Amino acid sequence: MLKQRIITAVVLLAILLPALFYPSHVPFACVMLVLVAAAAWEWGRLNGHGQRMSLFFGAEILALCGLSWWLGLLERSLLPVWILASAAWVLGGAALLRVAVPGWPRVPRALRLMGGLLMLWVAWLAAVQARRVGINFLLSILVLVWVADVFAYFAGRAFGLRFTRGKLAPSISPGKSWEGVWGGMLGVFVLALCWVWADAALRPAVVSLYTRLAERGWWLLLIGVIFLAAMSVVGDLVESLVKRSAGAKDSSALLPGHGGVLDRVDALLPTLPIAMMLAFL
Repeated sequence: MLKQRIITAVVLLAILLPALFYPSHVPFACVMLVLVAAAAWEWGRLNGHGQRMSLFFGAEILALCGLSWWLGLLERSLLPVWILASAAWVLGGAALLRVAVPGWPRVPRALRLMGGLLMLWVAWLAAVQARRVGINFLLSILVLVWVADVFAYFAGRAFGLRFTRGKLAPSISPGKSWEGVWGGMLGVFVLALCWVWADAALRPAVVSLYTRLAERGWWLLLIGVIFLAAMSVVGDLVESLVKRSAGAKDSSALLPGHGGVLDRVDALLPTLPIAMMLAFL
C-alpha cells in the first residue's frame, strides 16, 4: 500500500507541477479538466448511477467547462459566482451536516447530481482563474488546505478529546476532533503570517492571497484564513457524508493508494471559490 501511495504521488506530481509552472495557464486548465471529469464520474457512482450514466456526467462537466472556456468566462470578473457558491457552501454545508448521513438520501437525486456538478464546475473556474492571477496566488490557496489538513491530523492525534467531550462529527467522520480543527486553524494562521513576510521580503510579481487580505486589514487576514480552514473541514465532511450514505470507503480507486479524485480535492471544492470571493470582494 505504501509503495502504491508513493508511486501514485510521484506520477501526480510529475503531471501537476509542470502544468502548474508552465508560463501559460492552458496546461493547468487541461489537467484540471481531466480531474473534474473524473470527479464527476465518481459523483455519479456515489449517488447510485451506473457506469454509463456516470461517464455521461463526466462528459457533461467537460462540456460545461469547455463551453465556459470558449465563452471567455475565465477572462471575466466572476465575483457574483464566487459569492453565490460561497453562500451555497456555507448554508448547504451547514444543512447537510445537521441532517448527517440519514438525511442525504432524502435530498432528491436530481438536486444532488446538479449540486455536485455545479460545485465541480465552480471549483474548476476558481482554480484556473487563480492560476491566471498568478502561481504565487494559487499556491497560497492550495497550501492552506494542505497545511490545515496536516496540522489538524497531528493536533488531533496529540490533543484529541483532551479539551472537549465529544468528537467533531462522530456519525460522519469518527476520527475528527475539535482539537484537530483548532490545530488546523492555528497552522494556517502561522502559514499566512510567514507568507505575508515572504511576499514583503521577496516582492513577487503577484502577491499571495494572504498579502491581499492583510493589505485591507490584519483583522481580515485572521478572519479570512480561519474561515477558509473551517470550510475546508466542511468540504471534507460533506464528502465523507456522501460516501457513508453510499456505503463506500473511497470515492473510487482511480488513484491507487489514495482512493479517488474526490477524496483528494474535497477540501478544495469550497475553499477555492471562497478564497476568490475574499480576494476580489
